[in-house]
Amino acid sequence: MNYLRQVLTPRNLQRAIKQVKRNKGSCGVDGMVVDELDGYFRTNWTEIKSTIEHGTFQPSKVLGVEIDKPDGGKRLLGIPTAIDRVIQQMIHQVLSPVYDVEFSTYSYGFRPGKNAHQAIHQALDYINSGYQDIIDLDLKSFFDLVNHDYLMSILYRKVKDERLLRLIRKYLKAGMTLYDTEINREEGTPQGSPLSPLLSNILLNELDNELNRRGLRFIRYADDCSIFVKSKRSARRVLKGITKFIEQDLKLKVNRQKTKICRPVSYCILGYNFVSTYVKGEMGKYRLRVSPKTFTRMKAKVKEITRKTNPKSFSERIDELNRFMKGWINYFKYAYMTGNLAERSHDRRE
Repeated sequence: MNYLRQVLTPRNLQRAIKQVKRNKGSCGVDGMVVDELDGYFRTNWTEIKSTIEHGTFQPSKVLGVEIDKPDGGKRLLGIPTAIDRVIQQMIHQVLSPVYDVEFSTYSYGFRPGKNAHQAIHQALDYINSGYQDIIDLDLKSFFDLVNHDYLMSILYRKVKDERLLRLIRKYLKAGMTLYDTEINREEGTPQGSPLSPLLSNILLNELDNELNRRGLRFIRYADDCSIFVKSKRSARRVLKGITKFIEQDLKLKVNRQKTKICRPVSYCILGYNFVSTYVKGEMGKYRLRVSPKTFTRMKAKVKEITRKTNPKSFSERIDELNRFMKGWINYFKYAYMTGNLAERSHDRRE
């Protein structure tokens, strides 16, 4: 099938421009803002399309930006130009429905009709069904270590359109500008591009298939994966086998310092963790609560918004606080928070 022809249709282009504008986002290395896209593509699309068809199109370098991680350290993002974001979005729109039908039911990240709450409730269901020894798997620098040749070999199984595959490889290899330094990329798929989440799901679907083949219960949200078993002995055995598969077959790395085997009370997923309930003096089922780290970050954000040194006016701060709290409460609406709120009430009395 000629997938490139589908990518380059006028209708697909217009959909992509609308989506990139909706997502907004920062400028890339060329400084173009998304509001300039309509006029730019009206003027230049014929030439851009021709260079893509003839294989001479060359993506721009991505702009490297480091952001702080909540638990310390830095995460490196790669921001493509607005033009490249449109072209990547065009590819995404064509390939996503092709691959999504093959993805696991238990893969919840960056997929239509899937979300974080579904992953969280599936974890709760596993735990309350007795699968309470949990492998909390951490892939080391996943987006920085993706092997291009291996990823392209997976893509080739289904997408045998050589021109489209060459274009995707060019995007994988596009260099990065970070603090005025030019960085060549021989591996990895930079976070921040429209294509990166789809490519990560295509690669990690290989992990999902292996977990299914072994009959294991799991959930995956992007590169966060958890496996649920019924004993520590099983957990140790599964972790050893899956680590070997990830490192030898997928050519990725397991972060042994952060990967752990845990029980529900010490397990955290997407900002939630789990607390046991009591029924007539006996342990009952688990329910969801906000993880302590997440609650601490929320309080710090509230202080940041409301501090007196904030240059915004009082009404602007209140509006910002209302928007933040509305989003936060909507996300954590499934959590049991009586204990947290009682603790805060006690703190105010003090």
